[in-house]
Amino acid sequence: MNARTNVRLFLAFLLAPALLVILAVVAFPFLFNVILSFSNANLYHIRDWRLIGFAQYVSVFKEQLFWSILVKTVIWATVSIVFHVTIGVFLAVVLHQRFIRGKSAWRVALILPWALPQYISALTWRGMFDYQYGAVNLLITKYLHLSPVQWLTSPFEAFLAVIITNIWLGFPFMMVIALGGLQSIPDALYEAADVDGASKWFQFWHITAPLLRPVMIPAITLGTIWTFNNINVVWLVSNMGEPADSTHILVSYVYKAAFNMYRFGWAAALSVVIFAILFIFAQVFLKNTRAIEPVY
Repeated sequence: MNARTNVRLFLAFLLAPALLVILAVVAFPFLFNVILSFSNANLYHIRDWRLIGFAQYVSVFKEQLFWSILVKTVIWATVSIVFHVTIGVFLAVVLHQRFIRGKSAWRVALILPWALPQYISALTWRGMFDYQYGAVNLLITKYLHLSPVQWLTSPFEAFLAVIITNIWLGFPFMMVIALGGLQSIPDALYEAADVDGASKWFQFWHITAPLLRPVMIPAITLGTIWTFNNINVVWLVSNMGEPADSTHILVSYVYKAAFNMYRFGWAAALSVVIFAILFIFAQVFLKNTRAIEPVY
């Protein structure tokens, strides 16, 4: 064997453990889930399940609850991402200004929602939304002089509560990405704009926003996928989709269908549908925003 062959064998030897782990924890579960989605696996057919074709997929699309939860999931993801990006970019622009003092302290404070474990933050927000003792209702009654809100027992208010929680958890990620993008923009562009008498608003829309696009589009794509699949907030803040399953998103309903109702084949089919939705979204979004085109 020549030297090049030896190098390839050595690289393969180094990569083999990582590839085995990926096959064990990613590829095999994914393929098994796809196979399970074509089966009749449920509480009565755990060991003796068999393949039944596309029946589970037909059942998913025929179930009215799927469509209502899909609409809620789209609303949940869209509203969350809009606020994540808006708040994150706004805070990044503010922190990027030269006159801001204590930037390091502000950055640490603002990144805490993202740095803390989600289950701790979600349970904390659930306590804050408590009708009688929660901080949110105490602020509403004390400073706004309004009646306390049934945050966790009314369908609309409970769904609004999980969205508010998710917004608080997600904006620091966009802020960090935007800060990195802002630091790569040459100061000479802003100096030239100041000389020409351009306003700050004009500079943002014609300098900052276009030059942030290459870093923000992939971040928005990732953020949308993470939010679409973020079961922690819904499950913990609303107590497993309560009241009356009105706050479920697709991924939380998959969990309930599989481990509470034991509809394993149906839940597997729904999870494949979620994967297909997100895959198509990512491809269309990245293509239409030209995020994968080279920047010269």
